[in-house]
Amino acid sequence: METIQFTAIPGIKVGHAQDRKAATGCTVVLCEAGAVAGVDVRGGAPGTRETDLLNPLNLVDRVHAVLLTGGSAFGLDAAGGIMRYLEERGIGFDVQVTRVPIVAGAVLFDLACGDFRVRPDAAMGYQACLQASADDCPQGSVGAGTGATVGKIRGMNFAMKGGVGSVAYRAGELMVGALVAVNCLGDVVDPASGRIVAGALADDRRSFIGTEQVMIGQYERKPNPFCGNTTIGVVATNAILNKAQAAKVAGMAHNGYGRTIRPAHTLYDGDTVFAIGTGMLEADISVVGLLAAQAMEQAVLRAVRAADSLAGIPGRSALELP
Repeated sequence: METIQFTAIPGIKVGHAQDRKAATGCTVVLCEAGAVAGVDVRGGAPGTRETDLLNPLNLVDRVHAVLLTGGSAFGLDAAGGIMRYLEERGIGFDVQVTRVPIVAGAVLFDLACGDFRVRPDAAMGYQACLQASADDCPQGSVGAGTGATVGKIRGMNFAMKGGVGSVAYRAGELMVGALVAVNCLGDVVDPASGRIVAGALADDRRSFIGTEQVMIGQYERKPNPFCGNTTIGVVATNAILNKAQAAKVAGMAHNGYGRTIRPAHTLYDGDTVFAIGTGMLEADISVVGLLAAQAMEQAVLRAVRAADSLAGIPGRSALELP
């Protein structure tokens, strides 16, 4: 199995746009030829767009873009810019008088990082499309990961920066990749070593306190859910999928969250995964799903390792951590 770039999957482009001063941004995964899509929402506080359309019972079976955005529900405005970009190029579902681009999306809560008055909007969504490339896939504090943070059980003063990460694998002709914006309540753990990579800091800011232990020890207390959470991601493959199979792959990709984010899928996270298939070859859906989980696992780790300090929140490289 070979490790490749997420945008090496044919038919996929990725673009980021951000306001680093305000610490927010959005990321678009373009599939201009259309791609069959599915979604699996497991967090208790999601903010999404066009997820009902991805139900296998419903008509439209292809999307033309997936939006990952900061700004909480305000950030869904960025989809309007993506739709304008695609419509101008004649891309979308043919309704005779025009083509309606199908843009699915999900938000993360980054309003507590940077300037909450600035949110991704249609102009930023359009800019992300202009930046979209099949050759480059920046990671870290970019796009939807600009204001992302992790380890917030003790509040923002002891949190660390999250970000965007991506990776893909090639097994023969099959390609499966994941792109994720990591903005979790919990800690990010390397499953190979069992050690925390980024998360809630102890008072000395040189060690981790362990989010799960804090939560268990304070089980009678209800934390402030508006610290800013939710991890959102996209899995892409060149395999042939129908909508039900795409939803299954998205569900299996959540295993990547479970392996690396502790805890994942809490009531205060809106954890969501989209899966898109560009339909180039037949493949065992279980194999696609297990590769999706592996890719998501590594993408989460890459996101926090590449994140830099922003808006007073330290990235891993800025701290003396084990």
